[in-house]
Amino acid sequence: MNKKQKKMLKRIIVASILFIIIKVVKLPEYIEIPLFLVAYLEIGYDILLKAFKGIRNRQVFDENFLMAVATVGAIGLKSFDEATAVMLFYQIGEWFQSYAVGKSRKNITELMDIRPDYANVEDENGNLEQVDPDEVEIGTIIVVKPGEKVAIDGIVVEGSSTLNTAALTGESLPREVSENDEVISGCINMTGLLKIKTTKEFGESTVSKILDLVENASSKKSRSEAFISRFARIYTPAVCYSALALFLLPPVFNLIMSNPADFGTWLYRALTFLVISCPCALVISIPLSFFAGIGGASNQGVLVKGSNYLEALASCKYVVFDKTGTMTQGVFEVAGIHHANIPEEKLLEYAAMAESYSTHPISKSLLKAYGNTIDKSRIENVEEISGHGVKAVIDGVQVLAGNDKLMKMYNIPYQECHSIGTIVHVAIDGKYAGHIVISDMLKPHAKEAIEALKKAGIKQTVMLTGDVRSVADKVASELHIDKVYSELLPQDKVNKVEELLSLKHSKENLAFVGDGINDAPVLSRADIGIAMGALGSDAAIEAADIVLMDDDPLKISKAIKIAKKCIHIVYENIYFAIGVKLICLLLGAIGIANMWVAIFADVGVMIIAVLNAIRALNVKNL
Repeated sequence: MNKKQKKMLKRIIVASILFIIIKVVKLPEYIEIPLFLVAYLEIGYDILLKAFKGIRNRQVFDENFLMAVATVGAIGLKSFDEATAVMLFYQIGEWFQSYAVGKSRKNITELMDIRPDYANVEDENGNLEQVDPDEVEIGTIIVVKPGEKVAIDGIVVEGSSTLNTAALTGESLPREVSENDEVISGCINMTGLLKIKTTKEFGESTVSKILDLVENASSKKSRSEAFISRFARIYTPAVCYSALALFLLPPVFNLIMSNPADFGTWLYRALTFLVISCPCALVISIPLSFFAGIGGASNQGVLVKGSNYLEALASCKYVVFDKTGTMTQGVFEVAGIHHANIPEEKLLEYAAMAESYSTHPISKSLLKAYGNTIDKSRIENVEEISGHGVKAVIDGVQVLAGNDKLMKMYNIPYQECHSIGTIVHVAIDGKYAGHIVISDMLKPHAKEAIEALKKAGIKQTVMLTGDVRSVADKVASELHIDKVYSELLPQDKVNKVEELLSLKHSKENLAFVGDGINDAPVLSRADIGIAMGALGSDAAIEAADIVLMDDDPLKISKAIKIAKKCIHIVYENIYFAIGVKLICLLLGAIGIANMWVAIFADVGVMIIAVLNAIRALNVKNL
């Protein structure tokens, strides 16, 4: 509890003790009434003050005004116990609401406790000095000891270790890092000492951007929140005027009909009407539901930029995927060696050595598959032939490594390959030696992700890719994706998404899932843009509405389930709060409901709605 909550709790306890003593002990009226007033003022002076300030600032119609008018009116009718009880229970409800919101904020802060307090920097004597991360410049060497957080994004220049990325991704799987590996802020160093050369300022680092994103998510209101805000602005003055009408019209009608006016009875009913009508349950619980939903999602490694996107995701019926880096790992690997007329190891060695000077992903995959250090002294006369491949002399023999165009250029008969992937043909001294198949590997949970989406209520899954049709069809078939469009340029992807948007129902939403780097135009065009965050890539965080921090496509269905649960809770609270209030307002108007019913309709409903809203935090087992 903070100081304000502790102070209010003391006031509640003092007022409650006074109230109980007055109700239990039989006291003379001249003592009882002053004690009730003391209890009333002890618990309600701040409400009266806020109501007065509201009237003075011409912002009259709020819950403080309703409580002040209702309780002062009750005192005027000499219902001192009811006036005190209404104010007491209202403040108990407000305190509970404040405590619950604070608790949920604390939970979310703990879940996202990734902000480092300091960075270790070596001084001139080699001693470590703890400095504010904001003061560390780009290019500074920081030291991260085991158990400490990585303060700023950078590259490892010395040491190797295991990093715990759970706070960023929601996954407990550790990540191994060593020299020349990139690391991002917010991870926890688990084992070895690391020296990291910073590549960004703290304000631009991953941890700062993530925290800023989560903290500012509440500024982007959903349609439900906007509706409740507009509703409260119209509703509160409407019930005030209704209460005034309830107080004046029936007595006037009675006077016209020559019956007793009975102003006291109708004033009591009007005051009860005001207490019942307080819109606290809606105004508090709806934003809290979204806040809790966004917090629960962030704990699972799903960053949602605003409650409007969470609401849109709950209505998502179509999911469109990019292929490379989204459903596949974007890492090319040797998948097979075919038709080799020399030992396969030797064929791979020749290809890797010929490609060793290239930075192309295909070259890197050959070098990785070869696995040995390249002896550059064995390689001579390397010539890269654009769009075809490489020619080189290795150990005195001419080696050609490339596509079928390279084989045709040198009139070398080659063997067609029917496998899906990139084919690297190899010829030695003008004779065909075989070919190597290189494929982009599917992500471990890609197939499971599509199945989970269909179970979550997605009508159609679509894949868009710039790859050739054979590769795209094979991936779509393996993953059981409904539709696939291949050989698309970036602008073609935008056009295709616009076409899909035009075919869907207006109340259904379409999400596009991409890597956030090459797909920014499509991400922004879709109803919801979901980016594979690549452990916090800047482009992903900037381009998308929702970011999956661990690149796992299975998290898409998780995000949809979180959104649906959150919206379900929101509508539960709306229907429950409005339903109970309407019933109690009707009962109050006809004289069946008294102030005690009014207290339940206000405070009781608010407490139930807040407790229900906090359920949105619990998303682990969805």
